[in-house]
Amino acid sequence: MFEGQPKGLYALALANTGERFGYYTMLAIFTLFMQAKFGWTESQAGQVYAIFLAVVYFAPLFGGMLADKIGYGKCVTIGFATMFLGYLGLAIPTNPDVVGKVSMFAGLACVSLGTGLFKGNLQVLVGNLYDSPKYAARRDAAFSLFYMAINIGAMFAPSMAKWITNLYLGQFGFQYDAACTSPDYLSALYGAYGLCFGVACVSLVISAIIYFVCRSWFKHADITAKQAKEQAVEVEQLTPKQTKDRIVALLLVFAVVIFFWMAFHQNGSALTFFAKKYTDLTVSGSMRISFNIFSLALIAIAVYTGFATFQSKHIKSRVICGVVTVLLLSGAYALYATMANPTYAQPSDFQQFNPFFVVALTPFSMVFFGALANKGKEVSAPTRIAWGMLVAALGFGVITLASTNLISPMDLGDKTQSILSPGWLISTYFTLTLAELLLSPMGISFVSKVAPPKYKGLMMGGWFVATAIGNYLSSIPSMLWNRIPLMYNWGILIALCLISAVVMFALLKKLKTMTE
Repeated sequence: MFEGQPKGLYALALANTGERFGYYTMLAIFTLFMQAKFGWTESQAGQVYAIFLAVVYFAPLFGGMLADKIGYGKCVTIGFATMFLGYLGLAIPTNPDVVGKVSMFAGLACVSLGTGLFKGNLQVLVGNLYDSPKYAARRDAAFSLFYMAINIGAMFAPSMAKWITNLYLGQFGFQYDAACTSPDYLSALYGAYGLCFGVACVSLVISAIIYFVCRSWFKHADITAKQAKEQAVEVEQLTPKQTKDRIVALLLVFAVVIFFWMAFHQNGSALTFFAKKYTDLTVSGSMRISFNIFSLALIAIAVYTGFATFQSKHIKSRVICGVVTVLLLSGAYALYATMANPTYAQPSDFQQFNPFFVVALTPFSMVFFGALANKGKEVSAPTRIAWGMLVAALGFGVITLASTNLISPMDLGDKTQSILSPGWLISTYFTLTLAELLLSPMGISFVSKVAPPKYKGLMMGGWFVATAIGNYLSSIPSMLWNRIPLMYNWGILIALCLISAVVMFALLKKLKTMTE
C-alpha cells in the first residue's frame, strides 16, 4: 500500500493534513457561528456558507493560471501567507455589528484567495511526482493516500471545535444547548466559535514548517511546462487535436461532478441543521464509541496495521502488526468504557464521520481496485465517478427514510424534534463516503494524468471550479429548508445524482476515445 511511493508524496500529504485540519475546524462550526453571532436563519447562514465554499473552490482556477506562469511552489507559498491572514482576521473578537460582519467577510475573502493559490497547486506537485515512468503506475494509489491524509486532518477537526466550545462555555457556567436563545449564552457561544478560527492559524503554521523543511523531497516536481522547455527537460508532447480532446474530456467530467458536490456538501449546512433539529444528541450504549474521536482514531490506525498483518512479507512483521492491531482495538474499547453514559453530542460532531470513514475505508478501496487491476479488469476513473453518483443517491435515500414522519422545518420553527437515533446520520455519512472514495481522489488523479502539460494548473483549477459551482448550488436545500418537506428536499438531491450517473455512463466510451 505504501511501498514504492516517492517520499515527496508524504511531505506534501502532511503539509495538506495540517492545513485541512484548521480549515475543517473552522468549517465545522461556521454556520452555527453565524447563527449564534448574527441571529441568522438556516437559509441565511446556508447561503453565506455556500457562497464561501463556492469562492474557495473557484479560486484555484486563477491560482492554477498564475502557477502555470510563475511556478506552483511560489503560489503555494503565497497561499500559506494569505490564508494565515484570513484565519487571523476571523479569530479577532468583534461585536455582532457591521464591523463584525465586515471583519468576517474580509477574513473569508483572504481564506478563499489563499486556498485558491495553495490547494490545486499542491495537488499538481503531487501529480508531477508521477510523471516519471518509475512511478506512473502508482498514481491512482498515491492520490488515494493523499486524499486519506487530507481526511486525517478533517477527522479531528469537529472534536477540536467541540472541545474548545465546551471549555469556553464552561468558563461562563454554560453547557451547549441547541435550543437556548439567551443573549449571554449566545455571546459566549460565538466567542467560543471564534477561538476555533485561531486553531486554523496554528495548524497552518505547522503545515508551512513541514512544507519548507521537506521541500528538497519534491523540489524536482515544482516545474511548469514553460520551465521544463527552458531547461530542456523532456515532457509529454501532444498534437493540437490531442490537446483539444483532452480538455473537452475534462470539461465533460467537470460538468457531471458539479451535481455530486452539490449533494455532498450538505454536511456543513442541511445535514448539520438536521442534526441540530431532529437528532437525539443524548447518546447512550454502544453508540457512544462513535463520538469518541480518540477511539475512532485508534480504530482507523488498526485498519492499517491489520492490513499490514496480512500484507507483510516477513513473519516477524506480521506478528508485530497483529499484536499492535489488538492493542489498538483494546485501547479504543478502553477509551469507550470510560465515557459517561449517556454522553452528549453536538451537531458539529457528525462532521467527523465522513473523514473517519475516508481514512478507515481507503485501504479497502485500494485493495479492491488493485485486485481488479491485477486481473486485467481495471476500473477507469470516469467509470468510478459514474458509480459514485449512484452511491451518493443511495446515501440520500437513507436520510429520506429517516425523514418520513418528521415535522417539516417550516412547521417546527425554532423548536427541535430531537427523536432520531444518531445512527441515521452516521449511516448517511458512511454511504456518502463510499461515493466520495469512488469519485474524488480518482477525479483528481484523472485530471493530473490527462491534463495537457502546459495547462496542468488551469485544468486542476477547473476541477475545483466544478466543485465551486456544486458548493454554491449546495445552498438550495438550505434555501428550501423552511419551505418544503424534508423528503422533497432530499428527493431533489437523489434525482440530480441519478441523472448525473446516467449521463456519465453514457459518456464513458467517448471519454476513453478522447483520452487515449
